Amino acid sequence: MSNITVCARFRPLSSKERRDHGDAVCIQCVDSETFIFKDEKAEEFTFNFDRVFYEKSEQTDVYRFLAQPIVQDALNAVNGTIITFGQTGAGKTYSMEGPGILECHAVEKGLLPRVVEEIFECTKFADETSKYTIKLSMVEIYMEKVRDLFDLSKDNIQIKESKTQGIMLNGVIEMPVKDPPEALLTLSNGIANRAVGETQMNIASSRSHCIYIFTIQQESTKDKRARTGKLNLVDLAGSEKVEKTGAEGRVLEEAKTINKSLSALGNVINALTCGPTGRGNHIPYRDSKLTRILQDALGGNSRTALLCCCSPSPTNSSESLSTLRFGARAKHIKTSPRVANEDKSIRELENFTPIKRESREKLLNELQESLDMEHVQILEQLFIQNGILFDPCSIEEPELAYEDVTSQTISSLQLALEELLSTNVELMKENVGLKARVSAAELHHEPISKSSLLVSISCHLSLFRDWFKSLFHSPPNHYT
Repeated sequence: MSNITVCARFRPLSSKERRDHGDAVCIQCVDSETFIFKDEKAEEFTFNFDRVFYEKSEQTDVYRFLAQPIVQDALNAVNGTIITFGQTGAGKTYSMEGPGILECHAVEKGLLPRVVEEIFECTKFADETSKYTIKLSMVEIYMEKVRDLFDLSKDNIQIKESKTQGIMLNGVIEMPVKDPPEALLTLSNGIANRAVGETQMNIASSRSHCIYIFTIQQESTKDKRARTGKLNLVDLAGSEKVEKTGAEGRVLEEAKTINKSLSALGNVINALTCGPTGRGNHIPYRDSKLTRILQDALGGNSRTALLCCCSPSPTNSSESLSTLRFGARAKHIKTSPRVANEDKSIRELENFTPIKRESREKLLNELQESLDMEHVQILEQLFIQNGILFDPCSIEEPELAYEDVTSQTISSLQLALEELLSTNVELMKENVGLKARVSAAELHHEPISKSSLLVSISCHLSLFRDWFKSLFHSPPNHYT
């Protein structure tokens, strides 16, 4: 078990803050971990974090302390999450991206471009027996819907939970990247699709929570074994006070949704740190898409860091105090980061395919005893199209597919076999009747309509197909 790493960062005063209060600030530095905060009523609070970055701190300071250890762990198959949190205009996106991820001064680079550089730098000089594959995904939570920023047509992605892989985003695009320029260009394209809007507090305010996902697979060239680490960078939208932002219309609705999800995040933090210990303590992860996605980061298999971004101005003292209290509570959260289980070797996965084929052939052979080969082939295609049996050539992840689908569908088929055979008997009786009609028609030289036969056969096949759909298309609900 390990605690979440929590840091505070104070941006420089803005020109507006200087006009309103001059150089006055609401913080007093004690050391690199402790400071005294003075609220709007001049009451003082002492805060202690893992590290405090004051207004003159550099971007590289934040990266080296907060992010670099987590990136190193992700390269060794330990999942990691880095979150920026704070009010709108507090410097979250600047800390995450810098002025821009494609072109900016090296000193101003944010966490995101530095993570990209670190990943490829480490894989470049990795042991010759290791081969790395890097993939990128990028989503935003906008108006309580998860949408893929690499494909905006996927605007309501479902969140799935797997026993082996934890929280997953079903169907999200994973873009393979080979070097830093390609990775940064890919991320830049995603950022261009992100929802932003103008408020009185921020001319380019993020109107959504954004999650950058790095999937890092390490494969041993000796025994073909592979293991995977995931690194999530989460740029949260800022909490807002409507009287300060001047939000109205669509922007106001966005603000309400943002504040609601951040409130849900606060409730999860409270439940994790203040509630009773043990199984009886309910953690409300499902109250929002944000907390559902962050479930592993907040209480599961992940090494997690939180950067609390604040304004040092007395103008925003109440919002900054709220952010700092959130961070102080989060410090007490314990996670259980661990090296991901090694994936099965390619040889083992190859051995897995014949096992599936054997199970499939056994079922089809049983059907063959009552049906002719042509009907069995038709049923096999029907099974594959409806996901009841696998087409081995179409499976990208055999192990996961086997765990999530095969074990359920094979057992369902076995239990339903008797009912299937019973239905088949009825179809065979109908077939005998059709043959008798044909023979009678030929005997009396009466023409029989081919179309009527086709309609009858089509009707029975339709009923048969619908029966299978109703029987097998009701899997357990793993989605939020």
